[in-house]
Amino acid sequence: MNDQNNNDAIKAERLKRYEERQQNRLDRYEALADKATVKSTVLATRSNQMAECIPFGQPILVGHHSEKRDRNFRSKIHSIMGKSVQEMKKAEYYQNKADSVGKGGISSDDPNAIEKLKSKLEKLQQAQELMKKANKLIKKFPEHNARLEGLIELGFSKEKAIDVLNPKYGSIGFASYSLQNNNAEINRLKKRIAELQTLENRTSNEVENDLYKYTECKIENRCMFIFDGKPTEEIRQILKSNGFKWSPSRGAWVRQLNANGIYASKRVISLIDQL
Repeated sequence: MNDQNNNDAIKAERLKRYEERQQNRLDRYEALADKATVKSTVLATRSNQMAECIPFGQPILVGHHSEKRDRNFRSKIHSIMGKSVQEMKKAEYYQNKADSVGKGGISSDDPNAIEKLKSKLEKLQQAQELMKKANKLIKKFPEHNARLEGLIELGFSKEKAIDVLNPKYGSIGFASYSLQNNNAEINRLKKRIAELQTLENRTSNEVENDLYKYTECKIENRCMFIFDGKPTEEIRQILKSNGFKWSPSRGAWVRQLNANGIYASKRVISLIDQL
């Protein structure tokens, strides 16, 4: 019972921190988008104000003593407006990043990742069986109407059933590559679920000596190396070459706690201990 309570507490804290990281990421992208938008507006206003100094329709006076100065002035207007456009593109980029926060794939940092992956797996397995039944039905009935009625009875909408019976690349039904790709994704999800379950049930490893402390933090879902002060250049290169990044908020060198992260951590420990 105590173990279950402890696991529930860890999961609750993981969820809290995961949601905080998501919100911080959203806030950061929105702040960057706002900053770029303001900068773009300032540059555009400046460019327009400079352009207003040129009388409407005024051409460059070729051969006049003002020609070079006028060309440089107009070139500067164009350059500033170009910078404004670049800042606006940057603002759109960061806004798109902000809009996509929490809407991508299923992150291993999400404490509910296993449940979400199982739900996705179940849907793919159902789709796989449905595609197999549809192809079997199509082979069984040669008449179009019988096929259409059969597909609808299987659970397809009329529009989807018609689409399935629409010849594609000279054949009807679900192509073999569709079944193969879906099956590959099913196997990938099964493997990922198994890996996450193994990690969830695994006892966290800790190593501590005079040089560093290594810990596998389930709450942060990170492999972490903590040093007293800044490690040497040689140690920093070992960490970086094995995928570890400095995290100021954690005061540690970290990478995601997964099979690859654990393997990399063992390699780092071995290399540092040889110094």
